Order: sequence, then structure tokens, then C-alpha cells
Amino acid sequence: METQTFGQIVRDGAWLEGRLQRSFSHPAEQVWAQLTEPAALAQWLAPGRIALCEGGTVTLDFGDSGIVIDSTLTAFVPGQVLEYSWSSGAQPQRPLRWEVQSHAAGAVLALTVRVPADEDIAKACAGFEAHLEMLAAALEGVSIKF
Repeated sequence: METQTFGQIVRDGAWLEGRLQRSFSHPAEQVWAQLTEPAALAQWLAPGRIALCEGGTVTLDFGDSGIVIDSTLTAFVPGQVLEYSWSSGAQPQRPLRWEVQSHAAGAVLALTVRVPADEDIAKACAGFEAHLEMLAAALEGVSIKF
């Protein structure tokens, strides 16, 4: 079971930042696996691979839209933190930071989405809200394609 917390949008200089959070009744290890294992990623985000080390490659193929993300892990703490950009090609960086923490009833997942201040952060957050719903379904064994 998942609990939703309302998101927050803030301006941080030249950036807009959206903060989304979910609490899951699943253990942190299971949530982490959804963020990092190729077979799991394909069930709620996109087919792809993440080399789990700082500086490792991140490739996500959103085939239906024609978008392929080729990025680099800019922050990595095993089982706790992943950070990479969801930009493509020569686009400006758009960092995503996934943070997983254990708590008594399962795990809390915090997602921070950053975009340049001239972009639509609400639209970006809406897309990631949808992906977090898909992640909740995947944790229950239900695969949903975007």
C-alpha cells in the first residue's frame, strides 16, 4: 500500500524544483530494486540500464515517444540515492534525485525534479506523478505502460 504526500514546487535561483514523496508498505530494498534493476524499470518507467556507481551510465528508452535518455549518475549511495539528468542530447540538464529511506512501515521515496526556470515544472511534475503511480502498481505486481 502506498501513501501520497502533496508535492512542493520552489524556485531556486535559475532552477525550478519539484519535490514529490511517497510512502510504501514495501521494504526499502524492494523500492530500490524498482529504481535500479532493468527488468523492474521497464515495468513502470522505461526499458533501460543504470551502471550503479557515481559516474555510471544511465540509459532509458521511452520507445513510444522516440526519446532516449543517455545520462550519467552524478550522485550515488547504494540503496539510498540515485541522481541523473533526464535530458536528451544537447538539452539543458534536468536532474532527478531519487532518495529511499526505511521507516517502520516500509519505505519513503522522495523524488526531486529540477528544470531550468524558463521551463514548465508543473508539467514535469505531473509526468513524474504518473510514473510514481506506475511504480506503486509495479510494487504490487501490476505493470502499467505510460
